[in-house]
Amino acid sequence: MLGLLRPKATTPAKTHTKRGDVLRRVMRAGFDSAITNDGNRRHWAHADGLSADAAASPEVRRVLRNRARYETANNAYAKGIVLTLANDVVGTGPRLQLLTDDDAANERIEQAFMAWAKTVGLPEMLRTMRAARATDGEVFGVLVNNPSLPGRVKLDLRLLEADQVTTPDLSILDDGAVDGIVFDAFGNPVEYHILKGHPGDARSGYLGVEYDRVPAASVIHYYRTDRPGQSRGIPDITPALPLFAQLRRYTLAVIAAAETAADFAGILYTDAPANGEAESVEPMDTIELEARSLLTMPGGWKMAQVQAEQPSTTYAEFKREILSEIARCLNMPFNVAAGNSSGYNYASGRLDHQTYFKSIRVEQEHLARVTLDRVLGAWLREAVLVSDLLPLRQRTLIARGEALPHQWFWDGTEHVDPAKEASAQATRLASNTTTLASEYARQGRDWETELRQRAKEVALMTELGLTAEQARPLAPTGNTEDDNAD
Repeated sequence: MLGLLRPKATTPAKTHTKRGDVLRRVMRAGFDSAITNDGNRRHWAHADGLSADAAASPEVRRVLRNRARYETANNAYAKGIVLTLANDVVGTGPRLQLLTDDDAANERIEQAFMAWAKTVGLPEMLRTMRAARATDGEVFGVLVNNPSLPGRVKLDLRLLEADQVTTPDLSILDDGAVDGIVFDAFGNPVEYHILKGHPGDARSGYLGVEYDRVPAASVIHYYRTDRPGQSRGIPDITPALPLFAQLRRYTLAVIAAAETAADFAGILYTDAPANGEAESVEPMDTIELEARSLLTMPGGWKMAQVQAEQPSTTYAEFKREILSEIARCLNMPFNVAAGNSSGYNYASGRLDHQTYFKSIRVEQEHLARVTLDRVLGAWLREAVLVSDLLPLRQRTLIARGEALPHQWFWDGTEHVDPAKEASAQATRLASNTTTLASEYARQGRDWETELRQRAKEVALMTELGLTAEQARPLAPTGNTEDDNAD
């Protein structure tokens, strides 16, 4: 019985399947996008498996920066898109609100920090950083001591372009370093290598290989991480660079074609066959025309006026489509990128802006975490050293290395229809689905500051015997243009 249960020993049949045939069968059973054929071979020719840092090598980043800067400097749409993005993200600048249980101390520290931020021009720096990230891919800020700075806190922020943060003598065998940055075993930046002069500055050309080793605690690196393990940034408008070039080339070609057609008032042509009966005319000769006069043509010849066919009817549509594609990599709607909302209605405008405003909020959170929190921490550590600038309790917490709870307020977004927004706001407050803090935060304002100001106004109206109706500002009357003219 045991013998019957044993499988019969058989000699395996010889197969002639080759390894290449098996691999081809596996490829056929895979994804269509993984198949390489004559139709897509050239399209995917430049696809590679490089790591994030290898793909964004120093030379690649240099080329992308130079091209993005050139396009932004010479393309009105590119410049407008970058400036609009920086203005929408930063606005007039962030405002600090401390969240400790000491309201008096919070207000005192907030006022001191905002006075320092105004002195150093922090909002302008933030707008420059956001614009530089769009064109350069990254920007560096070094926290330095500026003795010439007015005020009691001498902390300052010095911005550096990405070109100046590099390691000229970097060894390919150094696993813990990327161009300009040295990392520890856990991937944390330890130090940055900053050239003593900008490599593009003729005055500092002889300093090409000399650099300073700056500790990471003093450097702010603002860039967007698109891939795991990415250490340096590439321009945000990188996917749009070829499209910007096509837009300018097409515009110039349309203008050149229109000018060429306008340069010729007409042409002479004949229907006679070669060597037919027609008077001799010198080829490519020009004839000056006199205004408001009748002309006679040579025998057998006719005159035709050149028809101006540029710009074509598809010119505006082409510009709209290519601008929409350009703005998509920045999560920006077409009407914001083009500065033209003529083709929008109210509903489509609101719908397109929802994605854009959400992207703006993400950008603001990133900028606050990477830059503002670092700046605030450095300012507090410097402010502790100044006597009587901060309350004693907060000075003790900061000296211990404890962070003060806080949040940042940014400019609010204006509603297209203020009446509808006010009605919706009142409904949300009446149904307890929102709070005053949230509603004021939508407008970029501190609810505590606004309520204190409102209390002062109500108290003064009561003192003066005014009602809310009497104290309400008068609505403008008449024609504004006529008033301005008068």
